[in-house]
Amino acid sequence: QTINLKEKLSLFSDSWNPRIIAGLNGQLVKLAKLEGEFVWHHHAMEDELFLVISGVLEMHFRDKIEIIRPGECIVVPKGIEHKPVAKEPVEILLFEPESTVNTGNNEGSDLRREKLNWI
Repeated sequence: QTINLKEKLSLFSDSWNPRIIAGLNGQLVKLAKLEGEFVWHHHAMEDELFLVISGVLEMHFRDKIEIIRPGECIVVPKGIEHKPVAKEPVEILLFEPESTVNTGNNEGSDLRREKLNWI
């Protein structure tokens, strides 16, 4: 079944709260809207792929900042500390294992989402 990303993105407006749009082989495909700064964190067991649909995402690492523009993606390897920053509204597609929790090892953040909704 075809999934229209623009249509799915129109179903929500809040930031830092990913929605699941598909699953395959133990992986989830998620959409999220970002604005502002996230929290420093890492994922001990999971790599994450961030694909920017609109806006410009800054991926902060302890030693550098990567800029990801629409149509570009970045893979953050497991164990690497990172912090997404969206100075303007950003829409992204995430591809990551089902076990991935958005704030990883940072369990005290108000932005933590352990149960995500399917749309």
